[in-house]
Amino acid sequence: MMCWVAFDRALRLAQQRSFPADNAGWTAVRDEIYEEIMQRGWNAGRRAFVQSYDGDALDAAALMMPLVFFVSPADPRMVSTLQAIKRSPRHDGLVSNGLVYRYDVERTDDGIPGEEGTFNVCSFWLVEALVRASRRSDHGGLQDARLLFEQMLGHANHLGLYAEQTGPRGEALGNFPQAFTHLGLISAAANLDQALSERQEA
Repeated sequence: MMCWVAFDRALRLAQQRSFPADNAGWTAVRDEIYEEIMQRGWNAGRRAFVQSYDGDALDAAALMMPLVFFVSPADPRMVSTLQAIKRSPRHDGLVSNGLVYRYDVERTDDGIPGEEGTFNVCSFWLVEALVRASRRSDHGGLQDARLLFEQMLGHANHLGLYAEQTGPRGEALGNFPQAFTHLGLISAAANLDQALSERQEA
């Protein structure tokens, strides 16, 4: 998907800044990547976009799909993916007490021994994906997003900083502070604030 993003953003930059570019060639490759992901990255049995082509393991990185404008946040396949990810791990999902695992270590051999904590940036991706989906057709998604966001605020340390992961006892794990987590926080906060403001004005 990020290869698709690279071609898509290169095309946008070239068009907006009048840079020389192989527009036809880049567009063809971008569209080919899109079609391949839609065909082989979607698992009809799980009703979700999955971690790898023709696989069946969920990956919270799929939450980035509407954030980078790969698919509409209200696309039925994206909504279904959101629902699959939101299930608890015991029901083949990735969310435990409002916190999001990057993937299921039982289904994914990442070469790293031991268990993973939940990934804080993934929790913020979930908030933002819910917010964006709710702006098209809200079925309680905006309130879910707000609740998850407020809960995530409680996992920061006394300086408001986040680690890469949150452990099963609420401990900070991995890189600290983690820049990507804070970028996810800012983006989720901005989108949530805008959506709540629009809801109040309506």
